[in-house]
Amino acid sequence: MALKVHDTRRREKVIFSTLHPGKVSMYVCGVTVYDSCHLGHARCYLAFDLIHRWLEASGFDVHYVQNFTDIDDKIITRANEIGGDWRKLVDDNIAGYYEDMDALNILRADDYPRCTDYVDDMIRITQDLIDKENAYVADDGVYFHVDSAPEKYGVLTGQNIDAVRSGAGGRVQGTGSSKRDHKDFALWKAAKPGEPTWDSPWGPGRPGWHIECTAMSMDYFGQQFDIHGGGHDLRFPHHEAEIFQGECHTGCSPVVHHWLHNGFVNIDGEKMSKSLGNFWAIKDILQQVDAMVLRFALINAHYRSPIDMNEVLLKDAERNYNRVLECYISALKGMVTESPVTLPHPDMTSKQPLIKSLAMLEKMGEGFAMAMDDDFNSRNAVAKVLGAVREISKTLASGLDDADKDAFSHYAVDWLEETAGTVLGILPTREFALLEPEEDPRRVEIAPRVEELLVKRAEARANKDWPTADLIRDELKSMGVVVTDSADGPIWDLE
Repeated sequence: MALKVHDTRRREKVIFSTLHPGKVSMYVCGVTVYDSCHLGHARCYLAFDLIHRWLEASGFDVHYVQNFTDIDDKIITRANEIGGDWRKLVDDNIAGYYEDMDALNILRADDYPRCTDYVDDMIRITQDLIDKENAYVADDGVYFHVDSAPEKYGVLTGQNIDAVRSGAGGRVQGTGSSKRDHKDFALWKAAKPGEPTWDSPWGPGRPGWHIECTAMSMDYFGQQFDIHGGGHDLRFPHHEAEIFQGECHTGCSPVVHHWLHNGFVNIDGEKMSKSLGNFWAIKDILQQVDAMVLRFALINAHYRSPIDMNEVLLKDAERNYNRVLECYISALKGMVTESPVTLPHPDMTSKQPLIKSLAMLEKMGEGFAMAMDDDFNSRNAVAKVLGAVREISKTLASGLDDADKDAFSHYAVDWLEETAGTVLGILPTREFALLEPEEDPRRVEIAPRVEELLVKRAEARANKDWPTADLIRDELKSMGVVVTDSADGPIWDLE
């Protein structure tokens, strides 16, 4: 199956293609470093981490660039609030960003440019847009004139420029800005007292927000590149502004071949907001929730879908993540030789449990790849991993002889490391996984018996042998075990 991506500009899934065979140029809008990273940042950069991982697992050579916005109204305001130097604020928050992303096992981008290193490039592009009459100088800066390229308006959001024109009224008057039209946006902002400034042909000032990404992406990738990503909220005005600037500056359309945008995060059904008191900083969440549990919760949804973060979701993620981890540890412990015997050929029609299990895992691996090739559908990919965890756990507990168990354990470890590890990024290193767990000793003691009973219970239920299933349920209850049947299989815990 060919990789398909949902292109925001084309509003449909399209077959993924690149400008240069085997190579991917990917630019993702980074954080404005005025404060600590929050849950929305985790969602965004986890989404593009999965995309990054799958492209590399598919054999592409990915050049991934993610910027830092290190000068902005919010940065200046925050620095003034705390009475500190804006440069120190920026550096501290960039360090915090790396800590948060590393904790979530998000692979580093290849480059992290800062916009303040590109002021000269932004001035050059702005002057070119003025020369081409796409931009104009005003009393308070330089503005891009949207009506100079009306055909580019709404290409990501579907907004109609004629409707916006008719509803504009007198919105420019009284705004304190000397721009000609309310749709126009700033390329350069004239200096204000007490703000950091740079020299320009139009007087001292600083760049507008939108122009920075055009300058940085073009420095790395030239006039065209393969993927531009960011949060759903960046489509307008930020990304549409980039289209105006970049395509009018270069005369090349499209500058970006595939636009990808991730969905929002809601908290208990409401949009995350400081004013609502439901604003979750990553560093605060990780005081309460294991980083890999949070990662699991966020990737167990399609990257374009909104996520409603709540206690139920996190609890469910914790249970399922622990199932994956326990299965991985069991398979690691089942490997006793470096050169196991050769496993039989997989066959779904075989009556031999091991042969059939291998066929099922092979099919689940194919399903995992198909899910990721379908616009990076990690929700379905996670479901395949959880199905494989059930199958692996059942087979490991089925009474294989030592040689077959050793060989199957090697196979299972490889399967999990390729999917849950390399692509989903939720497995620890082998060394860390085999450390003695800080776990309820009673749970450790009864786990083998519980897993054995759950396999027998599943077989009894499949055969509609209800009396046997009831007896197993009663035995589990007498052990203090609570079983919850989910779409991903039975989950057990102690009362």
